[in-house]
Amino acid sequence: MNSNTGYNGRGCPKMIKDASDASACVDTGSNKLDTTDYFSDIPETYQNVDIVEIRFKNTRKGFFRNVNNLKLKKGDIVAVEANPGHDIGIVSLTGVLVMRQLLCNNISPENTEFKKVYRKAKPADIEKWMEAMSLEHSTMIKSRQIAEELKLEMKIGDVEYQGDATKAIFYYIADDRVDFRELIKILADRFKVRIEMKQIGARQEAGRIGGIGSCGRELCCSTWITNFVSVTTNAARFQEVSLNPQKLAGQCGKLKCCLNYELAAYIDAQKDFPDTSIVLETEQGPAYHQKTDVFKRYMWYSMQKDMPSEIACLSVDQVKDIIARNQRGEKVKKLESIENVNIAPILDYQNSADEESLSRFEDNPAAKPKNNKNKNHRKHR
Repeated sequence: MNSNTGYNGRGCPKMIKDASDASACVDTGSNKLDTTDYFSDIPETYQNVDIVEIRFKNTRKGFFRNVNNLKLKKGDIVAVEANPGHDIGIVSLTGVLVMRQLLCNNISPENTEFKKVYRKAKPADIEKWMEAMSLEHSTMIKSRQIAEELKLEMKIGDVEYQGDATKAIFYYIADDRVDFRELIKILADRFKVRIEMKQIGARQEAGRIGGIGSCGRELCCSTWITNFVSVTTNAARFQEVSLNPQKLAGQCGKLKCCLNYELAAYIDAQKDFPDTSIVLETEQGPAYHQKTDVFKRYMWYSMQKDMPSEIACLSVDQVKDIIARNQRGEKVKKLESIENVNIAPILDYQNSADEESLSRFEDNPAAKPKNNKNKNHRKHR
């Protein structure tokens, strides 16, 4: 059994044996990409919405239309339309908040043809679902062995069986294009199901697996992030964060998504800051920028460029005044440091072994999967 949140990544704290165990899947507050329903106490007359959100394994969710007007609530196990056959999922959201989720995902309720919710899952449906889930881990291990035997440069990170056990989705990671036609034939012959290969990135894999970040909280990618925005080292530079690869990397091996959270505030606060590459000319010699406290609007300068010493703390206005005087051909006598300021040591990460490179965390556009339906997202029997 894998270590995904809840039973086999479905968000259920225990194994479901029959329909009487459906209550085991009621929201526990720890499901991946969970949504708090703050409209749950509003009477049903105000929640006349026929679209529901259904969650499947890990971070996979979908919106379905309740065509039979079933009385569904959060945690109900339902059979929904799939291609082919049917799938089994757990209701994760109902009511007017579903419309807000559609808006956040840029989905138009009027122009989208939603798949249907067939029924609440019957005991036979749940039994078949449990049999399918029990195959996922062993299927993943065997598929990895087959891919290795075929010498394919790819990693199969997860397998998800459809609720009726007629189809399996293989989630894989690959840096380059992979010709997995032979792999699909072998997998279809070995497991007797319809095969769907779905390429994901390192961040998506971390979201599916889950874990605890260096902050002590669950990973953002497995709790609330649905759209992954590119993160670059410039985000760390704007925030004056030490460029230490070991500190900036998340569990996915990429730059932490949280580097983008406060980036806009830092950029806005630095709009009127002078260029840090400008050297201040004094009668004692040139002064070089060392670090900045963005929100206190302090800038530290030193008389030595590579080895900070005789550090002076100046306000942004002081620095701008000195630059203006230098442009007029004047040199200030010396840098007048602000008094009563705790000058923290200058942090400078040096990688003497030259084993780590910040550029390895940044997304490589050339390695991103192309939207080629014939190659990277193919369905076969």
